[in-house]
Amino acid sequence: MTSSLIPFLPFLLSFLSPSSDDPIAKKAHKIHQKVLTLDTHADAPIMMQKPGFDVGASHDTKRDGSQIDFPRMKKGSMDAMFFAVYTSQGPRTDEGHAEAKQNALNQFDLIHKALKQYPNLAELATSPADAYRIKKAGKRAVFIGMENGYPIGKDLSMLKTYYDLGCRYITLTHFANNLIGDSSTDPDGPMYGGLSDFGKLVVPEMNRLGILIDVSHVADSTFYDALALSKAPVIASHSNCRALCDFPRNMTDDMIKAIAAKGGVVQVNFVSDYLKKPSDAHRAAKTKIRMSRVGKVATPDMEAKIAALSDSVSKVYASERASLTDIADHIDHIVKIAGIDHVGIGSDFDGVGVSMVLKTLAKSRT
Repeated sequence: MTSSLIPFLPFLLSFLSPSSDDPIAKKAHKIHQKVLTLDTHADAPIMMQKPGFDVGASHDTKRDGSQIDFPRMKKGSMDAMFFAVYTSQGPRTDEGHAEAKQNALNQFDLIHKALKQYPNLAELATSPADAYRIKKAGKRAVFIGMENGYPIGKDLSMLKTYYDLGCRYITLTHFANNLIGDSSTDPDGPMYGGLSDFGKLVVPEMNRLGILIDVSHVADSTFYDALALSKAPVIASHSNCRALCDFPRNMTDDMIKAIAAKGGVVQVNFVSDYLKKPSDAHRAAKTKIRMSRVGKVATPDMEAKIAALSDSVSKVYASERASLTDIADHIDHIVKIAGIDHVGIGSDFDGVGVSMVLKTLAKSRT
């Protein structure tokens, strides 16, 4: 682990309770308290949709599987975080898009209601200036991103609707192709060879409004189309390095360099599958579960079955889990090829899985 990781050490090592006599930990803690810390991708709205979950109260991951709430953000000195309005890819039909739109609007509403309920704990941020002001006030800054452009449907005007609700980035695709472009992981392969004709209208409209283009999850061809078309820097809100973990959802070195050359940032996520290459059997099992959502409208029963299957697979392949060292290696790799200014953290907390973080930390202690 090189000195380039000092700004990230408190966030990663606080879980491991390093000795107060450790000079690197001391230096890292000092920097951590001084700078504004930002996590660009967290799935807090997934938990917030569950009956009875209160993001303003402190929770225990072991008890309910949650990884984010306002008190824990404060305790971990996490100043700002993008809450992701996530919709799984359902049918590319009028009905499917209407369902996705309603799902997205409900999540925006949950975020706004939580912020209204706890004005002393957190506040909506829509600009860098907001984040610094909110930090100075001793509160958490909550940005909003959208994971999967599926809720846009065929209606370009929805971008303005989401912008007005606070959305400041959109991940163009998720695990399957949508009307915007090709995903890196659609089992049926590409539909357009990159951005669709509609997607080529979406990108400039996002530029016009001031919504960041997020290229996590997109196919390589979609990535290069979006990069070439966008007049503003693009981000990968939660992506890792393909050179260290060969998965199509991760960024190649050329892609990382291209993002950096345009002034963008790649934020490393904590999902084990994207940090350390799993066995073929493990990857096949995870892919089968992941793709079982595609083309279907989500229901509580379906989500419960998927959660149970995911937990079962995680237990079978627990020995293959990545460690904190793997997270550090991905950060270091980006620093080496693109520079410290072009790497960040997009943890994917609450989207990682119920016990992934605890298992990762347990492995890191051995």
